[in-house]
Amino acid sequence: MNDQSIMENLLLTTKGVADLYLHGAIESTGGQPVHGAFGSALNETLCMQEQIYQKMASKGWYPTQQAEQQKIDQVRQKFAGIQ
Repeated sequence: MNDQSIMENLLLTTKGVADLYLHGAIESTGGQPVHGAFGSALNETLCMQEQIYQKMASKGWYPTQQAEQQKIDQVRQKFAGIQ
């Protein structure tokens, strides 16, 4: 397994953990202490995810594409009337 594969696995795992913490924060019924614990864990996980993403992007391991302005405008128009 090479470094890129390891980083991809770390990123996927971190995203999965963030999803679990998000649902825990939304669904928790244990009051502020439990909700706060899930919220803090989610925030820390999102920070880790960002660091992993930035490292991968700097090495060219997470290529992205710029959205076409026409497509952006189409989506903006589609949702302009929704409030």
